[in-house]
Amino acid sequence: MEYILEMEQITKEFPGVKALDQVSFKVKKGEIHALCGENGAGKSTLMKVLSGLYPVGSYTGNIVVDGKRAEFRKIRDAENAGITIIHQELALVKDMTVGENIFLGREPKKWGTIQWDSLYFEAAKWLKMVGLNMKPDTITGSLGIGQQQLVEIAKALSKNTKILILDEPTAALTESEVEILMGILNELRSNGVSCIYISHKMPEVFRLADQITILRDGQTIKTVNKHEVVEDDVIALMVGRELTERYPRVAHDPKEVVLEVNNYSVWKEDNPQQKVIDNVNFTLRRGEILGIAGLMGAGRSELVMSIFGAYEGRWEGTVKIEGKTVQLKSIKHAIKEGLALVTEDRKRLGLVLDMDVKKNTTLPNLNKVSRFGTINENEEIKASDKFVKELRTKTASLETTVGTLSGGNQQKVVLAKWLMSNPKVLILDEPTRGIDVGAKYEIYNLMNQLVENGVAIIMISSELPEVLGMSDRILVMHEGSFARELRYEEATQENIMLAATGGK
Repeated sequence: MEYILEMEQITKEFPGVKALDQVSFKVKKGEIHALCGENGAGKSTLMKVLSGLYPVGSYTGNIVVDGKRAEFRKIRDAENAGITIIHQELALVKDMTVGENIFLGREPKKWGTIQWDSLYFEAAKWLKMVGLNMKPDTITGSLGIGQQQLVEIAKALSKNTKILILDEPTAALTESEVEILMGILNELRSNGVSCIYISHKMPEVFRLADQITILRDGQTIKTVNKHEVVEDDVIALMVGRELTERYPRVAHDPKEVVLEVNNYSVWKEDNPQQKVIDNVNFTLRRGEILGIAGLMGAGRSELVMSIFGAYEGRWEGTVKIEGKTVQLKSIKHAIKEGLALVTEDRKRLGLVLDMDVKKNTTLPNLNKVSRFGTINENEEIKASDKFVKELRTKTASLETTVGTLSGGNQQKVVLAKWLMSNPKVLILDEPTRGIDVGAKYEIYNLMNQLVENGVAIIMISSELPEVLGMSDRILVMHEGSFARELRYEEATQENIMLAATGGK
């Protein structure tokens, strides 16, 4: 049997939107098959059909597993057929032990009683298989994201998985955790497990995948062999046009200092004795993009969150906006003084997922669409519609629930709400994390446009090509301090990494 999985002519419609249009997709036994496409191309919808989240009858077309037609009415049916999905948002119960999570809902029982010794003995075997040297009675919430990701894989393998689906598995991992994950996936491939790998990170796709299938606007565009194409070929198929420049860099002309931060220190939320930011100083000019680079844990997010009044830990130092010392004790103060922050975790901190596009856009700007405490609905519609058009947000309507939009379109809604506040300083923390190349390109163009209009931008990014491609100046952070400042002309990946790791 050459193919372990065949999805034939899958069509899935939602009210007003055809999410999948006759999509066909095949995976061979023991291969890593990458699924690429812009946000909203249909990748996640296709995988939800395959994993039983969208049951048979809610779509048209056939699923064939191991040569037999399969009909999944629920997720458990797909798991029984050997198909397991690990979503971008991990589905572990943080207060439970690792062993309890691995066998949740499938605990070994005798006479109706859970056999804890057996459960932890089996869990230890699966943890060892994914390279986790820990006790299975460890509380899951005490683990880092990378370790939790490996627990999810251990859980999947314990279900005798034949097809493992990974959706953006490295979005929140460190480089060393990515290396561990790559090693495990290569080992699973050699053991005959098939893997469907969804990622926007082209270097990962080309490093891991055997075959690459590209979706665009809910249709299958092409399946290609990794060795017969280069990254730009795949990107051109994804976006339907050639992107001649991945980073649309333009020369900016920085003006006067708009933000000045002096002798600034921040202490940890959970340990008031420990500094996470140690006496930093920096300035930001009107009409420039200041990139902040550094490894995870260097303190980049804590720095901007505290300046924005959104950090619980203690801080001290001086912040000046347009030469005037300001006390930014809360988010409300920060917005009033002309600051805006697009957080790295858009789902948890940037959006109200069960609210619609319109309300999310106007939420921090209600004073602009209300009078005497009453919201003017026509003004609210007009204001939010303006940004949907300007940012080319793909949404069925302004009443669409934000949680149902793709990652790139959710990010555009976050941007819209802060652009509506007319900020002097726009802070972007991982602005393109988990979004596709086409949407990234649109956000870069928007950044250039804002800078042209006199907005000052701070951009934090873990992607060095992005920092190099978009910044006028780069500050490199190491263990809570700025290790080095680099002008665009002198910055390279090597000297940024050297400074970020504490090298001289």
